[in-house]
Amino acid sequence: MSGPSGWLWLAAGGAVGTLLRYTLGGWLARATGSTFPWETLLINVSGCLVIGALTGYLDRGGLLSPTLRVVLMVGVLGGFTTFSSFGLETLRLLQGAQWTHAVGYVLLTNALGLAAVWVGHRALTAL
Repeated sequence: MSGPSGWLWLAAGGAVGTLLRYTLGGWLARATGSTFPWETLLINVSGCLVIGALTGYLDRGGLLSPTLRVVLMVGVLGGFTTFSSFGLETLRLLQGAQWTHAVGYVLLTNALGLAAVWVGHRALTAL
């Protein structure tokens, strides 16, 4: 996807995904009233479900224009949750029988992500 028109479509998809995440997350947080982050868990899992369905459709020969594919998978789902990309990338590693890479990716992503959140939080609370 190239050119100003393509970038605008991608940005619009990102805006849609972000608004969906914000709206759904707020609704779920109010509905559950829990301190457990159900809204994030459900958004991440639903994003994984959607990206899995889209790639399954494409892998079976389904047709989407390259622009629409990028708008949906990078824009909408990227705005909704990047966890869907993580899930897809892990699936692709497993499909390629790259078991060590898949396990390493899952462990590293979670451990380093948690560590990065802790470092960022610690750095700003120490000021």
